[in-house]
Amino acid sequence: MRKILNLAIVLSIFISSCHHKEEHGDQNVKFVATSPIKTDTTVFREYVCQIHSIQHIELRALEKGYLQNIYVDEGQFVKKGQMLFQIMPVIYRAEVQRAQAEVDFAAIEYNNTKALADSHVVSPNELALAKAKYEKAKSELALAKAHLSFTEIRAPFDGLIGTFNDVRIGSLLDEGELLTTLSDNSKMWVYFNVPEAEYLNYALQKRQDKPLKVLLRMANDQLYDQEGVIETIESDFNSETGNIAFRATFQNPNRILRHGQTGNILMPVPLKNVLLIPQKATYEVLDKTYVYVINNNNQIEAREIKIGAELPHLFVVREGLSEKDKILVEGLRKVKNKQKIRYEFEPLSKIISELHSIHAE
Repeated sequence: MRKILNLAIVLSIFISSCHHKEEHGDQNVKFVATSPIKTDTTVFREYVCQIHSIQHIELRALEKGYLQNIYVDEGQFVKKGQMLFQIMPVIYRAEVQRAQAEVDFAAIEYNNTKALADSHVVSPNELALAKAKYEKAKSELALAKAHLSFTEIRAPFDGLIGTFNDVRIGSLLDEGELLTTLSDNSKMWVYFNVPEAEYLNYALQKRQDKPLKVLLRMANDQLYDQEGVIETIESDFNSETGNIAFRATFQNPNRILRHGQTGNILMPVPLKNVLLIPQKATYEVLDKTYVYVINNNNQIEAREIKIGAELPHLFVVREGLSEKDKILVEGLRKVKNKQKIRYEFEPLSKIISELHSIHAE
């Protein structure tokens, strides 16, 4: 019985000692704290966008006939004036030859009549009639040559060939039948919709004669390597959505962007003299955002804050904090409200630098 009692006492002392060590260890933990900073910064508003070529046209057959040759392939880059399609020109070439013969005949007739008119053998009216026939023959030749030229479909500008519209060599084409598309991708027009309040902010900035530059996040979540410039705004707001369409122009030297792509426009919004804190210094309870503020007695107090905007790793605080406050940055899940802690203070600039370094790795 005495052995059992002694064992119980030893066990009780051991548990008490472990608990005492655990409490002592918690008190010795040092947390990291910092203070908000006030500074000027820039946030980016994001808008879904549609990407269009500055020129995107349909190439259609201008004459009826059999497709004799295709000189390009889908997706190929072509130069202005390059031959793309050839419609069988036999009939149109024969019409040119016939028209040329009529011009030659009318020219001989006109020259003979002119010689007679100069000798006063024929009247001036007959000379005028011969000249009119000659001019008519020349116009018919020009028309025949135009029809012949329509059998050669050439690129009107540098660009990329689109998908062929079910046309192959030997296909019988109707006049106006769609062959393919051609896109000039040297520059791209990017369209996105902006709410009225944000449009007004842009309009005020525009008054300062500062062109607004924007960024483009592509579908793979990568930023496009060229900046865009907002060049035009639609004239009217959409009464149903309350938005207005903006158009930004992006250079596309490597032809990465294609007509019909989608992405997201990032529009910079400058913020003056705002309060910044690390995102990791916050926690949420029922859709409300809190931080732990450290008072003069080194006790932490939960305080609700209002977030104005979000930056990479940072929040812009609209309400609830001041520059003089000290807030807990790490170990938020290891403490409880009103708990007394030991901490090390680190400037926010150092914490931001460390966060960017970690993110870069």
